[in-house]
Amino acid sequence: MKSTLRLIAVLLLPLVLPVSASANSIDESLPDASALSQLELRAQQANPRDQCFLYTELVHVMTEIAGKQMRDGDIDQASATLKKVNAYAQLIHMDLASNTKRLKNAELLMHHTTYRLNEYLHQASSEDRATLQLTLKQLDQVHDELLAQVFRH
Repeated sequence: MKSTLRLIAVLLLPLVLPVSASANSIDESLPDASALSQLELRAQQANPRDQCFLYTELVHVMTEIAGKQMRDGDIDQASATLKKVNAYAQLIHMDLASNTKRLKNAELLMHHTTYRLNEYLHQASSEDRATLQLTLKQLDQVHDELLAQVFRH
């Protein structure tokens, strides 16, 4: 089922997503600590229909931050950041996606995020792989749920 959904996504997403939501439009710049705190606060205080996308943005940003931390050799900080990624992914998983706006955008961003995390996994040292694999497994599950929601609507 998982591979079937992914195959459908690969074949159909270019047809159902607007050009402005393409992978080229994903912002990969890293926010400073203040901007990150503001995004976290916005996500926590948002109405339920907006939370899925905002938490997906947080997962994306935090994944990029963890990747930078790993490249910089700050493994302990990267591990702590990935734990936050897991916590935000759990919030998305706990049925935030069932009643949401910008569902397609959230799915596209999560797809990009899992792709990036998979890249980090292949570059990571053996001691970092377990944490990355656990995070990737959870994000893959959330991505599959978002994808299923996209095709239900």
